[in-house]
Amino acid sequence: MACFLVAAAVGIVTTGLRNHIPEKYHINWLNIMIWSGVLALLVEHIWHGEIVPWFPFLTAMSDPEDTAAMLTEMAEIGIPMLLALVAAWAVMVFIANRITYSVPASDANAE
Repeated sequence: MACFLVAAAVGIVTTGLRNHIPEKYHINWLNIMIWSGVLALLVEHIWHGEIVPWFPFLTAMSDPEDTAAMLTEMAEIGIPMLLALVAAWAVMVFIANRITYSVPASDANAE
């Protein structure tokens, strides 16, 4: 229903802060992962009729009972999905930085 809104909220924050985060954290990788996932889920939700071009846009928000189910889905699916995405990004950054910073400067200049 609206699980992608959790990632979209974090994507807005990380996109806004991207110029303030050191390059070694590869925040652009995280933004690409977040926004591509949000786009894919947005298309999927439109395809299944869960998002419509008229207010309230999310079909689950038209009925209070469905809204409660939507919020539960955001908590039970959206948050774990986002945490898995951030964990994958963290592993990528760790490996990239380990490879990049593992070569001592004296060895690199010896050749």
